Amino acid sequence: MKRLPLAALMAIFFAWLLWTVSLRQAALFAVGIGLGAVLAGQRFGFTTGWRMLVEDKDPSGVFGQLLLLALAAAMAMPLLGHFPELTAALGPPSISLLVGAFVFGLCMQIADGCGSGTLYKAGMGIPMNSAILPLFAIGSFMGSLHLGWWLDLGRTAPVGLVTAWGWERALAATLAGLAVIAVGVGLYCKRAQLQAGRTPKPLFVRKWVLGAVLLALLATVNLVVAGQPWGVVYGFGLWAAKIANATGTVDLTSNWFWSQPGNAARLSETVLLDVTSITNIGILAGALWVSAGKPAAAKPLTGKQWAVALVAGLVLGYSSRLAFGCNVGAMFSGISTGSIHGWIWVPLAFAGTIFGLRIRRHFGF
Repeated sequence: MKRLPLAALMAIFFAWLLWTVSLRQAALFAVGIGLGAVLAGQRFGFTTGWRMLVEDKDPSGVFGQLLLLALAAAMAMPLLGHFPELTAALGPPSISLLVGAFVFGLCMQIADGCGSGTLYKAGMGIPMNSAILPLFAIGSFMGSLHLGWWLDLGRTAPVGLVTAWGWERALAATLAGLAVIAVGVGLYCKRAQLQAGRTPKPLFVRKWVLGAVLLALLATVNLVVAGQPWGVVYGFGLWAAKIANATGTVDLTSNWFWSQPGNAARLSETVLLDVTSITNIGILAGALWVSAGKPAAAKPLTGKQWAVALVAGLVLGYSSRLAFGCNVGAMFSGISTGSIHGWIWVPLAFAGTIFGLRIRRHFGF
């Protein structure tokens, strides 16, 4: 489909949301379009950035993510401090988080995408990610069914730095932590490149910087309009849950996760009232609009690669629910709004990435 007719369809859907649902949901759909256009247009991939660091000793992707986190925190934390009706992306430190983050980091490299990566690449029509998306949703739903059991293994209460320290100290600590990581990554890559007899790669590359600035702005708008930080994987699990509930496949009334008032309400409402779902739909539309001008290319996969990727996609969804989010919901939104669980998520997911890259190489992706 050409960009102009696609833009017309998106405008019609926006107007329909505005007329029949609400101004907020229409605005969030527009924010989602922007997020999808930036992710796809700049190819701002969290998974790719980590892979560049490990395999090529190229820090530009990770520096783009660090810049994104710093900018988003600088905008989100003062808002959280001044407007208590806004909520942070809090998750409880738990066994579930430790296991889920590690497994997620492993599987996202095999599946070539985290939550947002799978979504925007599916919107671009990349076959593997398009096939993984429904499996991601099923896996996320399965994870929600078992989350109560996982949390019983051990957890502590969520910790929000903005609430505990005030937004000024929380922001200072967050920026200091990001700066320490930036220095460490920069020195590591420079040393590795010099030892290999190569010129160190630049820390900042235009596409990553531009992507970071635009995503930080859009995520802040999402926080203000939705009242909560940008998330992705909850919408996936909700879509599968609504299908299971409608078909009577699973009784969700007694499930620990879906019997909670907020989740139970979303099950009974139209999916268009869910703030995560409507931004996800917008991301798909924005990525589709970008790819309409230049269809995305993808390397053909063997049968074995397809099987491995699809299994990884299912487990990716399951582990995302255990970890209380993906690179967006846990890492980006968690850290930028002051949640301790985001800082716990990162090293475990990165450790999983190391193993995931080995598996990826083994199967020739």
